[in-house]
Amino acid sequence: MSLRASPFPNFFLEGLHAVGWGLIFPCFWFLDRLLAVCISTSLERMWRREMECYLHPLQVVFGSVLFFILFIISTPFALLGFVLWAPLQAVRRPFAYHHQEQIIPMEDRNARWEETGKVSFGFLTGNLCLLPDGIARFNNLGHTQKRAAYIGKSIVQGVTRPHIRIFVDSPSSCGTVTPSSSLIPQPPPSSYGSIDVSASNQMDDVRETDGLPKPNSNQNSNQHKDLPRTLPQDADVPMEVSALFPSSVDIVCLQEVFDKRAATRLTRALGPLYGHVLYDVGVYACQPAGTCSSFKFFNSGLFLASRYPVMEAEYHCFPNGRGEDALAAKGLLTVKVEIGLQKGDKKMVGYINCTHLHAPEGDGAIRFEQLNMLTKWISEFQAVTRREDEMVMFDVLCGDFNFDNCSPDDRLEQSHSVFEEYTDPCRAGAGREKPWVIGTLLEQPTLYDENTRTPDSLQRTLETEELRKDYISPPVAVEGVPLVYPEPDEPWTGRRIDYLLYRESAVSSHGKTELEELTYVTQLAGLTDHVPLAFRLSVSLDPQH
Repeated sequence: MSLRASPFPNFFLEGLHAVGWGLIFPCFWFLDRLLAVCISTSLERMWRREMECYLHPLQVVFGSVLFFILFIISTPFALLGFVLWAPLQAVRRPFAYHHQEQIIPMEDRNARWEETGKVSFGFLTGNLCLLPDGIARFNNLGHTQKRAAYIGKSIVQGVTRPHIRIFVDSPSSCGTVTPSSSLIPQPPPSSYGSIDVSASNQMDDVRETDGLPKPNSNQNSNQHKDLPRTLPQDADVPMEVSALFPSSVDIVCLQEVFDKRAATRLTRALGPLYGHVLYDVGVYACQPAGTCSSFKFFNSGLFLASRYPVMEAEYHCFPNGRGEDALAAKGLLTVKVEIGLQKGDKKMVGYINCTHLHAPEGDGAIRFEQLNMLTKWISEFQAVTRREDEMVMFDVLCGDFNFDNCSPDDRLEQSHSVFEEYTDPCRAGAGREKPWVIGTLLEQPTLYDENTRTPDSLQRTLETEELRKDYISPPVAVEGVPLVYPEPDEPWTGRRIDYLLYRESAVSSHGKTELEELTYVTQLAGLTDHVPLAFRLSVSLDPQH
């Protein structure tokens, strides 16, 4: 099935929607700037102290007065735009689709699959906190548009680098390791986002002038002295912490891309590399349509970029959100992609499922019910879209689940049957992580400390257990019960709420799925409060099939 780009069935409705949003946007932007001028990130406060800048109170006073007046003036136009915009949401498809030819080359790791009998696929998930700037600052993150552009360029820089593996021949080695960024040639410069040395310097300047963390010269120079990181000796999978995104990622799934302009910037950066992008995923206004039971101010925040053509896509909104979470259309995006390879008379396809669950602590019952919903929706989607002449090569579920596998307060979700259907490579059992696992939720007040503000410093912090304790969110205790963590002789892990799961049963009839590598990525240090997670699956095909 060929998806149309516009979420509206015709140009007339799309034009009406553009006019309505055009009337709403100035009012929305002035309110956003009003919040942004009043709220500073810890990095901005630190820089003002270092620069001895004492004019900030005047900026807050005059800025807030100016934006408040402009907000009031633009409100009548916004109300008129709302009258046009809101009814159109009933006929809007819950996602926009961007397709273009691949301009930026990426290494094809499956070029010799017929000789080797194996195919492999790379996946990446990450929560970017790309909320409107004024709201993002409550999470100690600002400059949403600049962050979105920089994140897009960073992903392109990482995944387009050559795939190089270093074999360490020593008694203490535990396999192959991937080299650090200092050992890898940078991709050639490109107007679409590949970053050469000069471009990196320009982006550092942008970071410095716009309140984003910038690596200092000492850290940059030390980067060239880094040796390849060896794998933990107790790891049962090839795991590493990397200052760069892994090479040749085939599908990128992102969460909290709520801001429409930020989603557009990401699409512009990733579109030339991936070719197929689903963005602005979710529903708006009264949901279900025609009722006033729940008004959605924000979409789901889900974003997907794939190098494989999208055959089918479906979105479901969770109906049980509560509190501030109910203002966003959090849900599940299920996608079927065509890999472009064929074995015999069967063409290869894959399924990717991206979600973002309910956030507030203590609402485990809501998340548990959402897990029930998403497993049901995934099964229904695959039952309708599977064909006899197709061979499923992967079935991946990923996203921000907003619960971990170590908090006593998350015991209900930890025991859900989704972990029986899908394999979690980091999980030893319900409530037990494998000893090498690292938490993915960073403490927001310390995002810009020296130990976390750059990719290299965050990499070293995640690799050091004593440092991790200060910068990764600790487990959540049951109310009224003292927290005992970790157990004796157990490592300190912290909250891992970002998941990459895969279902082996989808492939078992014609092949065997193995986890080739798993990577914690620190390249977005200072740009988000989560640690992105990536893995690569290898499928060995049954020659008798």
